[in-house]
Amino acid sequence: MRLNIDENLYPNILISLTEAVNNAMIHGNQLDERKAIVVTCQEKEHQIQLIISDEGKGFDPFAIPDPTSEDRIETEGGRGVFLMKSLADEIHFVDQGRTVKLMWKI
Repeated sequence: MRLNIDENLYPNILISLTEAVNNAMIHGNQLDERKAIVVTCQEKEHQIQLIISDEGKGFDPFAIPDPTSEDRIETEGGRGVFLMKSLADEIHFVDQGRTVKLMWKI
């Protein structure tokens, strides 16, 4: 698939994809190598979508503490969802948090 992606979006896409896959491996599948992670790329109406799904128990994306709050600023980890929200044009969690949809306008 050949997409007309502005090269300035590449870092945002790469960082977001890396964070989503890491979260799926570590938090979703609990590093269980028997569980799969599925990554899908789609182009829809001038938009690129990356969809990352794991086989974990899911989570509540609204219950994640703000990593920029004063009491968490020095905490190691916990910034993946924050980064994805900052770098993607749109982000949606579905299937009880087992799937994240990241979208960028192209």
